[in-house]
Amino acid sequence: MEQSRCPWCLGDEEYIRYHDDEWGVPLWEDRALFEMLVLEGAQAGLSWLTVLRRRGSYRAAFDLMEPEKIARYGDGDIARLMRNTGIIRNERKIRSAIGNARSFLSLRDRHGSFSRWLWDRVDGEPVINLPRTTADIPSSTPLSARISQEMRRRGFSFVGPTIMYAFMQAVGMVNDHLVTCCRARGARGTEERAHA
Repeated sequence: MEQSRCPWCLGDEEYIRYHDDEWGVPLWEDRALFEMLVLEGAQAGLSWLTVLRRRGSYRAAFDLMEPEKIARYGDGDIARLMRNTGIIRNERKIRSAIGNARSFLSLRDRHGSFSRWLWDRVDGEPVINLPRTTADIPSSTPLSARISQEMRRRGFSFVGPTIMYAFMQAVGMVNDHLVTCCRARGARGTEERAHA
């Protein structure tokens, strides 16, 4: 019997796997959270599937998403990335990833962990919304706006309220699986995913 899923993932096997195994599942590890921040920023103006299909290329191009290495990138690295057809070749987004690596390290050094700082915004527990239809899912919330504002103040870019809400969904801070979805209450994978 076919399981009921959120309609946005249907029609593509990679999207279905992402929906079933990752979306809405809590992610705690700093490097993996940084990777999702880069990917969500790259997605701005595009479909998530476009970026998801390039995730392996992003990892290869950006030193396995190690912020310590990315923070040291210079003009030569930007030129190299702009020639890489496996990623979104948008100079503003590439420069944002580099700047965000620096801001990420600064925030982590100040608070001991980006994950702890981020998850404190939801008291360490995912917000489970159980929407009835996709129309019930907002594109941003007052919380995503507050997190966006805090991150911008710390030097992050491509972290607007809509991007941050999508990020919160992706890393499991928010579970917006429809109430009819097999993943609504964590039918599979309620355990946290420490490593993406």
